[in-house]
Amino acid sequence: MAKTDQSVINLRITIEQPVIGVLHSLQAKDDSPLDPKSSRKGEALVFDFQVRVGPGPKFFGDQVRREGPARRFVYIRIGQLAGDPSSPWSRRMKIDIHDIGNDLLDRAANSGKVIETTIIGTDRNGTPTYATVRPTGRRIVGR
Repeated sequence: MAKTDQSVINLRITIEQPVIGVLHSLQAKDDSPLDPKSSRKGEALVFDFQVRVGPGPKFFGDQVRREGPARRFVYIRIGQLAGDPSSPWSRRMKIDIHDIGNDLLDRAANSGKVIETTIIGTDRNGTPTYATVRPTGRRIVGR
């Protein structure tokens, strides 16, 4: 697919209620941590990145991972995987993006605004959320 058939979309993952002091990062194309950050007082962690979206929709980009013919997702690395060797955790969150609705994709492509996906960062047992994490919300926001 030619890049001319693709739109650049700005995405944001906001992790609400992260475990304080635990390092989180996007997973870079080479599987290393990207943009590591941690919460000092329970404030949300925000990760911004861009993807290319083609007809289908099909998702492309440095943070986009694939599983099977349709599933596309982004990894958030946690603890040791995010670059903190002293962390007791070595986990990843898997956040699906293939299920972002066409209405949001069209609105973001036409406005240049951001599709924000919000997730909860602390599991019921008080540890960092990991594995496949379901969004608590998706919306269009300004830059």
